Amino acid sequence: MRDFQRGLSMQKNVAVIGCGHWGKNLVRVFHELKVLLAICDKDREQTVLLSKKYPDLVVYDNCEDALNDSRIQGVVISTPAATHYSFAKAALKANKDVMVEKPISLHYEEGEELVALAKEKNRILMVGHILLYHPAIIKLKEMIDRGEFGRIHYICSNRLNLGRFRTEENILWSFAPHDISAILYLLNEMPNSVSAHGGNYLHPDVADITVTSLNFPSGVRTHIFVSWLHPFKEQKLVVIGEKKMALFDDVNPKEKLSVYEHRIEWILRSPVPHSERAKPVAIEEKEPLRAECEHFVDCIRSRKAPLTDGNEGLRVLKVLEACQRSLEEKGKEINLKKGDIKKFFLHETSRIDDPCEIGEGTKIWHFSHILKNCKIGKNCVIGQNVSIGPNVTIGNNVKIQNNVSVYEGVTLEDDVFCGPSMVFTNVINPRSHWPRKDEYKRTLVKKGASLGANSTIICGITIGRYAFVGAGALVNRDVPDYALVFGVPAKLQGWMCYCGTKLELSTSPDSHESVECPNCLRKYRKDGLAVTEVSRI
Repeated sequence: MRDFQRGLSMQKNVAVIGCGHWGKNLVRVFHELKVLLAICDKDREQTVLLSKKYPDLVVYDNCEDALNDSRIQGVVISTPAATHYSFAKAALKANKDVMVEKPISLHYEEGEELVALAKEKNRILMVGHILLYHPAIIKLKEMIDRGEFGRIHYICSNRLNLGRFRTEENILWSFAPHDISAILYLLNEMPNSVSAHGGNYLHPDVADITVTSLNFPSGVRTHIFVSWLHPFKEQKLVVIGEKKMALFDDVNPKEKLSVYEHRIEWILRSPVPHSERAKPVAIEEKEPLRAECEHFVDCIRSRKAPLTDGNEGLRVLKVLEACQRSLEEKGKEINLKKGDIKKFFLHETSRIDDPCEIGEGTKIWHFSHILKNCKIGKNCVIGQNVSIGPNVTIGNNVKIQNNVSVYEGVTLEDDVFCGPSMVFTNVINPRSHWPRKDEYKRTLVKKGASLGANSTIICGITIGRYAFVGAGALVNRDVPDYALVFGVPAKLQGWMCYCGTKLELSTSPDSHESVECPNCLRKYRKDGLAVTEVSRI
């Protein structure tokens, strides 16, 4: 550590966001490296404990405040996996260098966005794949690259423990990124195909145990067994080569890496093994977490790309997504080379009827049904128990909350929000005994409009751009751009900004006035019942 410190002009410019189970270890190491300025966690009890232990730290309970601190250059994110994307994106936008724990995100498109944003901002983006900084894995990689094992046949890894049970991510996403990153690093290639099987025992929607197989172009096959429902802790990786075999045992306190020089002879055309004792391999005695943290600080100083940069994180994420899809499809082999990967997320309880077009980054949650000939844009969120279509068109970044049916005849443009249990209709005078499919009326919801919970939109009308329909409203006539309407039937009650702030404009059809939004500083002009944005500061 002294050599590391002498090599740097020491400056406290790092903040750790998320100081829980793993984050507190990051706090310890960065503090020992004398570069830690601040910690941030919404758990006040945890930050109080850490601030007592490290009284020189600045404490934030709000991420935005931490990112606004101009003294902070490097941000380390150790929050739940589902939040990695949002925190990393916010930090990059604030022009901070970022080290985010594994996985970089839960969705490949979000990971791509982070990599592109880091490049645009000229920021460091590093992913916490800690095994690539482990002296034993580094040594094993050197031995493989020198040809000591000959041709590699097979790699297997077991990562087993009892607890920490999670509900925001399954065991595959929680444990397997470590082993996937190590295997890709050792072999220096991506798999052709993957398959995964699992078991859900503690929670019906969360896998507690998974077994994953990866098949590589070189002919190497691997399997990864992970479980948080196991009676003892085990973290082992085995490499089988034509000349030697190796065991990496991270639970062993002394002999982390051992080599077996077993020989196999062919006698009477049958293989006969000759076993040898394990030979420990000397490795550098260095804490992997310290090596990883030193690397991040050095990358901040030197501006060099990290070993585990965003692109390396994307490779691991691509494999994880393929494994997750295989898991959802009962072990189906997913071919990565043929692009046999969904660009969107579909929960295993939901269904899509062919043909449909679903955009990249869209998430379709529990018990939803997309009927045929629907077109759904990019980065949409379809909540639980949602029915769409047939023949419905939905734009990009549309949010549809739980228990909503979007019937044929309805079109939602970009950025529309549909609140929980709101209702569309497509026929004015329905009868169960009198079919009226040829009488469907068209309903158009324009860009950016918000439709409140339990509101009802009578068919045949248009909801204007960035209009706001209050909860429980019954809308039976066209709604102007930026209008705020609520009531039964809904009436014009005011005007709303692009950002969702109410504008101080009258509802009189005869008034002509201008106003600036106090929140985002956009300016609007009202002429009668037409409101338009005229400028933006």
